[in-house]
Amino acid sequence: MKSYNEINHILHENLPFLRKQFGIASLGVFGSVVRGEQGSGSDVDILVDFNQPIGLVRFMQLETCLAELVGAKVDLVSRKALKPNIGRRILDEVRYVN
Repeated sequence: MKSYNEINHILHENLPFLRKQFGIASLGVFGSVVRGEQGSGSDVDILVDFNQPIGLVRFMQLETCLAELVGAKVDLVSRKALKPNIGRRILDEVRYVN
């Protein structure tokens, strides 16, 4: 499993493409990768916000694209889908890609 810095670098390098292809407003990493607790079987938790709705098919395509880029399973979460309790924890922990 790659480190947070490696994953952040990959996402940073590909952010212009991802913004153009999927209309991403913001992209951030949270969870075990950010905390440095990831293991060989860990997934990468990514929070995304879009400029406009993209639909389920495009959302799944983005999740697949991100998994291919980082070389691990991705758990993609839309900021608009966050539940209040867990959402606060995620928003406190997320590190956005610039």
